[in-house]
Amino acid sequence: MADHQEASVTLPSDPASVPAARKYVSRVLVEWGLPGDAEVADTIRLIVSELATNAVQHTLGQSPTFTVDVELERDEHLRIGVTDSHPRYPKRLPAAVQQDNGRGMVIIRWLTAECGGRLSVSPTDEGGKTVWIALPWRAPVRRKDRDATH
Repeated sequence: MADHQEASVTLPSDPASVPAARKYVSRVLVEWGLPGDAEVADTIRLIVSELATNAVQHTLGQSPTFTVDVELERDEHLRIGVTDSHPRYPKRLPAAVQQDNGRGMVIIRWLTAECGGRLSVSPTDEGGKTVWIALPWRAPVRRKDRDATH
């Protein structure tokens, strides 16, 4: 068994890409053994939606695309990162009752912590940033038999 699995997709910074990012991650996780109807799968879909929405809405047109990376280490640790080319790091805004937006990072942090994970932000070599979530993996891993297809 491999100690590391990864998948990645780059999408245009457009609102239509948010559900595409969510569906992509869902499909990858199901392929890796996470049941699509698991409670944590719903949580991950919500987190990916929030991260992708942030990449689309808060880059102010300065990031024409964003990339979603999914990594599984040693069948124990899941990492999902959303990378855009805007240098500004996300800010945690006060959750005022009147606000219609600005709570995405609060939601992401809370959901990630509820799952026993953590959130981090790292700069890219190109001047952008990646917002990562890291979660414990609690599903049996399925791998495609690559030899059978060759």
